[in-house]
Amino acid sequence: MAENKTKETEASVADFIASVENDQRRKDAETLIPLFRRLSGREPKMWGPSMIGFGSYHYKYESGREGDMLLTGFSPRKSNLALYVGAGRADPELMKKLGKHKTGASCLYVNKLADIEMDVLEQLIAADIAYMRANYDTT
Repeated sequence: MAENKTKETEASVADFIASVENDQRRKDAETLIPLFRRLSGREPKMWGPSMIGFGSYHYKYESGREGDMLLTGFSPRKSNLALYVGAGRADPELMKKLGKHKTGASCLYVNKLADIEMDVLEQLIAADIAYMRANYDTT
């Protein structure tokens, strides 16, 4: 069975953030670290080369494939900020209040934090962490 390519690493989160070329993405990452830390109660860890995760969860598919993945977190990508907050299952009314964003199955994409309502983002992150903790084995 294939092994999950995205794993927690020992790489430095601070060094990674310092290496982000886009000034706005770097500043936004620095803003997100304490928010995710407070909401998750976990310290940031690098997952793969570019994902910053807080905590982890164990998943198991019907196919038998299983593994561990970050509980919540984000990645300051070149094109946007990818926030791993289960946007596909988020409250639609709350999503309407968020501001300028795009969604994927488990990602929320924003160009910069100034484009969104931070109190709404906080609610989305908190709700997703609660969902994950209620439905998965988390650390």
